[in-house]
Amino acid sequence: MNDLYITGAGVSEASGIPTFRGRDGFWTIGSVNYTPQEMATRAMYQSNPLEFLKWYYHRFVTYRHHGPNKVHYWLANKNLITQNIDGLDGKAGNRDYISIHGRIDKITPFHIQGEEVAIIDAPWDEVDEDNLEASLLSLFCVNPTTMVPEMDSSLKPLVLLFDEYYTDLYRYSEAEERMVSADKIIFMGTSFSVNITQIALEISAIDHKPIEIIDPKPVKLDYPNVTYHTMTAMDYVKEMEG
Repeated sequence: MNDLYITGAGVSEASGIPTFRGRDGFWTIGSVNYTPQEMATRAMYQSNPLEFLKWYYHRFVTYRHHGPNKVHYWLANKNLITQNIDGLDGKAGNRDYISIHGRIDKITPFHIQGEEVAIIDAPWDEVDEDNLEASLLSLFCVNPTTMVPEMDSSLKPLVLLFDEYYTDLYRYSEAEERMVSADKIIFMGTSFSVNITQIALEISAIDHKPIEIIDPKPVKLDYPNVTYHTMTAMDYVKEMEG
């Protein structure tokens, strides 16, 4: 059977990475002046790149050296789409997973969405934390005088922001093909609050695919053919391994 796994932040929690909507989650902690929903936008990067880059660095980049957990290793040979940008599935050995919301270890030139663009290794190890603001502006090629990122000259983290949309930079067409061709879709550790999960659910409903949800507090769905596993991803893996 061609099972497709779609994972969210709950899968990486055992690796010490906060989920998005828990007490210490990425989307519950913003900056001094802005909420996370305001921070994680293309508009914020364009209007206040320093605030954006500092928030992104503190809330995501500081977790870049965390390692995969047992769930990532179990998923290493699975057909996988992850919403996580932490790259732990790749570290665990999955060579063909789709990171639909981007990668913490990659950046791109700042560009108009939909254009083809190069993907570059992120320069995080070059950041000078003792001179963080100037270092981030320099590494992302943002003019410290104008404080405006320039198209095709400045750089941007490879992360899908709230006011952006899925493109093939994030392998969206391939992700959609995997959802259509899957015999069953299994959701692990996701709150169903992002578009990719809604797209997967709609495809499942149209094609009458069975759905499985693995989460200690699963979202109840108004869809047929849903099986709930009220447990963490870690407990599910332990159960599957016997």
